[in-house]
Amino acid sequence: MSFEDACRFLFARQGSRIKWSLGPTEGLLDVLGHPERHFPSVHVAGTNGKGSTCAFAAAELHARGFRVGLYTSPHLVSVRERVVVDGLPISEEAFAEWANVLRPHIERLDASFFEATTAIAFADIAARGVDIAVIEVGLGGRLDSTNVITPLVTVVTKIAREHTDYLGTDLASIAREKAGIAKPNIPFVTGERDPDVRRVLVAEADRRGGSPVILVDTDRPPPPTRPLGLLGRHQHTNAWVALAALNALPAPFGPVGEEWPESFSQAYIPGRFDVRGKWIFDVAHNPDGATVLKHTLQDVGPPAPIHVLLGVLGDKDYLGMIRELAVVADGFVFTVPPTAPKQRRWNLRRLEEELALVIQLEGLERPIRFAFEPDFERALELVQQGAETVIVTGSFHTVGDALARLPGFAPVA
Repeated sequence: MSFEDACRFLFARQGSRIKWSLGPTEGLLDVLGHPERHFPSVHVAGTNGKGSTCAFAAAELHARGFRVGLYTSPHLVSVRERVVVDGLPISEEAFAEWANVLRPHIERLDASFFEATTAIAFADIAARGVDIAVIEVGLGGRLDSTNVITPLVTVVTKIAREHTDYLGTDLASIAREKAGIAKPNIPFVTGERDPDVRRVLVAEADRRGGSPVILVDTDRPPPPTRPLGLLGRHQHTNAWVALAALNALPAPFGPVGEEWPESFSQAYIPGRFDVRGKWIFDVAHNPDGATVLKHTLQDVGPPAPIHVLLGVLGDKDYLGMIRELAVVADGFVFTVPPTAPKQRRWNLRRLEEELALVIQLEGLERPIRFAFEPDFERALELVQQGAETVIVTGSFHTVGDALARLPGFAPVA
């Protein structure tokens, strides 16, 4: 298979059922000789903040002279973004080669897209001879495909409601699933602030033998001489969590000290309050993320009028997101990203009806222009009209599809 063939083969397995079993992933890794056992790792779960926490941790490990692998998800434009070693994404040739090797076993085991790409990621990271890898959980924790590793430290950033059809409808159930990455006699770090949720995380980590359990004081003021490469006050929390995780690592990887290292100023992830001229890209895909985006916009104060291009998957609390962003937006254009799975796309006609009812019942502090444009290309043009600042947000599909269409913006060449 070529790289394009491999992508078509694997993407066709997207949206398949979540099997709640580590079996397919373990089966693929067994075929490959268990590459995940050939490198130490840091394992990071959480509802929001896990990607940023991974970026901070990877930046410091790289600055300390280690060869660092990084596995994150989802991607914005190219699947190659998911598997990076020292800043270099997996090559098209390597991705296609691993997919070729695994194809009959992917079919035999009925492995999903994420199970297959996780196996490919671990194989590539091991083959490129990393000293350590930072691994981001995909969905949940306990039965996420990445939970086949035995890391040096496990991390849960924070908990919010998400994927309630898979993880449970209440925060306690979600927290138990996330804390399912805890391992016997391995440090468990969390930055969760809510006392009730934190108690659930600690109890589950204890039950699984995680030790020590490290509760991070994320309210500490930032060091005065240490800026962060990722913008927004919420990144202070992620930086403190990353620092605690680094300090829980054994030598030679840690500890690194009590203040943010200089390397944190070099951390970067496309699509996290990613400012490019008048454009700001942010993958705020739930109300918690939208609240963080709102606060960051209030802190940064970009030029008005501020227009928001919003595309969200239909199973998200999109009305909750709109309520948050309406505080800072002068106009919205609602659209449908072309790469979103058809079965999960939101219905703009339904949104228009729901939004009219919300406005009628709750009112808004100030008048805001709403436009509904299902054609993504036209929506990109429409949102720019009369705007000094354009926010592109919602799902990874929305941000990725916009980056792919705007000249010079794609994160991977």
